[in-house]
Amino acid sequence: MDASLIMVADKTNERNAGMDFNPDWLAKVQINRSAIERRAGSLGDRRSIKKHWQVAWLLQAISCIDLTTLAGDDTPGRVRRLCNKAMNPVRREILSSLDLEDLELSTGAVCVYHGMLETANQILARSRGQNARPVGLAAVSAGFPAGLNALPLRIAEIDASVAAGATEIDIVISRRHALSGNWRALYDEVRSFREASGEAHLKTILATGELGTLRNVAKASIVCMMAGADFIKTSTGKESVNATLAVSLVMVRCIRSYFEDTGYRIGFKPAGGISTAKDALNWLVLMKEELGVEWMQPELFRFGASSLLGDIERQLEHAATGIYSASYRNPMG
Repeated sequence: MDASLIMVADKTNERNAGMDFNPDWLAKVQINRSAIERRAGSLGDRRSIKKHWQVAWLLQAISCIDLTTLAGDDTPGRVRRLCNKAMNPVRREILSSLDLEDLELSTGAVCVYHGMLETANQILARSRGQNARPVGLAAVSAGFPAGLNALPLRIAEIDASVAAGATEIDIVISRRHALSGNWRALYDEVRSFREASGEAHLKTILATGELGTLRNVAKASIVCMMAGADFIKTSTGKESVNATLAVSLVMVRCIRSYFEDTGYRIGFKPAGGISTAKDALNWLVLMKEELGVEWMQPELFRFGASSLLGDIERQLEHAATGIYSASYRNPMG
């Protein structure tokens, strides 16, 4: 066996260590926009997932949701309800009707602002003793959503969130570095965030709707992975354009390239505007066809979403009863 293949195989379950900044890799980036858009446009038509297969895929989608509340009027009560929903995402009578009453199901994580971490941590602590896969606790950080705070303040916010119990840190990059082509500055910034995150996994938000071109999206993805990101994420959910299949396709192909070159598996998180079960299936198809089944697991794939779970639960109830229920029957808590 080729020694390089042995090296890759040995790294597949390790956390991304990053690498030295490599501008030559960025110089080789090319994007065929028409081909990307054509491929992305075909994803929804390539597979028809029906009946019990659709139920299985939707349950898998639930396990990959970062159930999110990032509103200015968040309250401890809302966060507690969200956390309880994350630990029990589908009503028991629906699971029983599907003969899945023994299924251990939860979302991948709950995602909140730093100020809500203590409240969320108190509730989610229960999942650490009950679930084979505990619900993660993600904090948006580093000057979210604009990313324009002074760098020391952004690093201090990460430090504080880790100390408050966050197991995942969702940072937002400085778009100005990407837009001005200052890739070394972006690398140094993300590298400092990776060091501040410690054992918490680092998810880097590119805010792709503000990067201008798909080439910038690809280069920003590669730089963040070089700097040690555990996940790359499309959007904050606050931009005018959030996750799209075309942007996602560019990013997952960068993940594949990074894996082929380094042996490290990087996760992917589309966020913003993903609100229907059909959306979830399209993104899962993308992950399966471009990266394989390994990347359909919550360790390597997440949806950033606040309303997606409600629509998936509604579809599961239809699969169980043959009737579409009103959305108010599937509250967040």
